[in-house]
Amino acid sequence: MSFIVVYDANVLYPSTLRDLLIRIAQAGLVGAKWTDEILDEVFDNLRSNRPDLNPAALDRTRELMVRAVRDCLVVGYQPLVDAIQLPDPKDRHVLAAAIKARAQVIVTTNLKDFPADRLEGWNVEAKHPDEFVRDQIDLDRQAVYGAVQRIADAWRHPPGTILDVLDRLERDGLVESAAALRS
Repeated sequence: MSFIVVYDANVLYPSTLRDLLIRIAQAGLVGAKWTDEILDEVFDNLRSNRPDLNPAALDRTRELMVRAVRDCLVVGYQPLVDAIQLPDPKDRHVLAAAIKARAQVIVTTNLKDFPADRLEGWNVEAKHPDEFVRDQIDLDRQAVYGAVQRIADAWRHPPGTILDVLDRLERDGLVESAAALRS
């Protein structure tokens, strides 16, 4: 797998978007990466914002995420953090992980904190998840559509349809990707 991407915490937080991004990696379209620090941010925010969610279920979700994508955890990136300059110092670990993993793309909704002029020297580009998923649709529409179908098939309470999944993805910011998959 030559195309490596790092998923930022903000794209792993919404459950349907997280599911799609993981399934895109499982389909072999990209090598998806993240760190324990990124997962800490995701699950700390979920615990804080959604006290109704069972902590054991959140722990299980985190474990399943790591098992779902082969070699997803980036380690050894910490020494790079101090060499990185970004508008928000709290985001430096994400770029450090991308550099360590030799990722071409950081998938994030937080584009303003990953300006192109700060990333280009590292040969990394930040992409909004809608643009990233549209790229995957252009590469292999059937694989992405199949991922959406598998998400719908997995929904049990209540059962879901492809249109339900696309509606949820649209609410998560994948407006153009959802439209492309509806057509």
